[in-house]
Amino acid sequence: MMPNIVRGDRMAGLMTYLVGQGRSNEHEEPHLVAGDPALMAWHGDNDLNRDAALDIARHLDLPRKAFDTEVNGGHVWHCSLSIRAEEGMLTDEKWGEIADDFVKAMGFDDAEGTKAAARWVAVRHGVSGNGNDHIHLAVNLIREDGTKVNIHNDFHRAQKAARAIEVKHGLEQLESQNMDRATRGYDPAELEAQSRRIARAKYERARLNGGGVLPVWEGLDGTQRQASVAEEYRAGQPRYELARTVRAAATASESEGEFVRRMRQSGLLVRARFAEGTQDVVTGYSVAQKPMNGERPIWYGGGHMGRDLTLPRLRAEWPDTPQGATEAAAEWAAARRGHRIVSPGRETTTPSLQLYARMNDELGKLSEQLRSVPLDDHDTWARVARGTAGAFAAWSKATEAVPGPLANTADVLARSAQTRRAPIQPKPAGMASFAGTAMLLAVAVKGGKGAAAQALMIRQLATLAKAVFDAARASGEARQAAAIRDAERNNLRGVHERLEQLSVTVSKTSVAVLDPELEAVKARINAGQVNATQIDSPIPHRVEPTKAKQPTTGPEQTGLER
Repeated sequence: MMPNIVRGDRMAGLMTYLVGQGRSNEHEEPHLVAGDPALMAWHGDNDLNRDAALDIARHLDLPRKAFDTEVNGGHVWHCSLSIRAEEGMLTDEKWGEIADDFVKAMGFDDAEGTKAAARWVAVRHGVSGNGNDHIHLAVNLIREDGTKVNIHNDFHRAQKAARAIEVKHGLEQLESQNMDRATRGYDPAELEAQSRRIARAKYERARLNGGGVLPVWEGLDGTQRQASVAEEYRAGQPRYELARTVRAAATASESEGEFVRRMRQSGLLVRARFAEGTQDVVTGYSVAQKPMNGERPIWYGGGHMGRDLTLPRLRAEWPDTPQGATEAAAEWAAARRGHRIVSPGRETTTPSLQLYARMNDELGKLSEQLRSVPLDDHDTWARVARGTAGAFAAWSKATEAVPGPLANTADVLARSAQTRRAPIQPKPAGMASFAGTAMLLAVAVKGGKGAAAQALMIRQLATLAKAVFDAARASGEARQAAAIRDAERNNLRGVHERLEQLSVTVSKTSVAVLDPELEAVKARINAGQVNATQIDSPIPHRVEPTKAKQPTTGPEQTGLER
């Protein structure tokens, strides 16, 4: 369940919006599902119109007018509670129970007779434009005795209340909370909802700072509101592109200095954040895309792009040596001053096909190692997800003029790498394979060279994606598992088509040295006997701790869903 909070000072404006037609005429049959007893007695069984909305607003506002109490930021507390469209529709009775529980959890009630209650109401008016069933809560932050409701940290408290309500009422639970994830994945509809929330909050802050002269958000023309939302949506996009570029550079690097060089090589502006009072102790970093003429760069810190991209977490993947620290300090300093790279390294070399074969073999060994990784070892699975996402991101940066299937796959897998706390376990053996793999894919040639070797690489990366999928599904992360499955299902065909277009001629002998199965698979695809998306993955059906081997029965299955 998703709570979305906004503050204001015009109860009448809010109520008339809630019973009106909505921005896209999506409001249907507005009515109350919960509220204080007096309101429910008057309006509980009626469809609401403008006159009823104004009457409700007057009733809710009475304590503020009676005591003339002012609340910084506005006395009108508005929160929408919504569930995903896939969860279907709840009854009015269920929404009423949820509203009562939420109000109690937020401390708006009488606290079992120890406080004066605040006046509130819950309105339901059909699904949103995205198909989400939801209600709206309107609360007067002035209690019946003129005291103010404590709304300190209300955003965090609302999230905690929502998580408890999910459990109590059997709603779909937020996977990122259960799995200690720091972020959750957004589909396009959710990205728009997030942009709408940010645009609305910014507007209300500007309105309040201006003395309330401007109309409330609901009072704006629909075109104005949508323009503000679109601006926030556009502003959020560079962050995802930057995160993909940085993740690719970090995964391909074997040291911090190489990481700095790869970011600069990708065309990013890079600046270090130093410990207070020093000019050589780097504690963090920010990056920006090179701006157009006349524009200023927009900087994003590593943690704002992804929890797995903070400098301390990245450093956990690289050797900690005095020589490496000195090299990194020199590269950070050169980046800050705009000077040329100090010590070019492996990022400038052209890999051989033999190196592809070696990395392919190492990835295969890593896949075997993952068989013994427990499902509750979230640190290791987050590292695997990050490395696989980084490899796909590096490949995307090298071969996709605009973000495409590889970029999408990288973004989906990156969600499984987002954890609130830094990993506390040592880096698992074999994880260095990702650095070599991402390095190779970062220089993937579009003209055809090495296509067969890249075809092998995608099979191994699909295997690792399958392992992350299995771990997510077994851990109860149904949404994330479905996202990984859909990414594989929708993107793998496009990647294979990309490789086919490279039109490389490789002798059967050299291909056999790399992978004796590849020619047979390609022959079956060319003969139309098997779809390119049906290439078998050597990953085991389930990812479980090491046990005694059991005989396998039944026909072999393909794809991510076993």
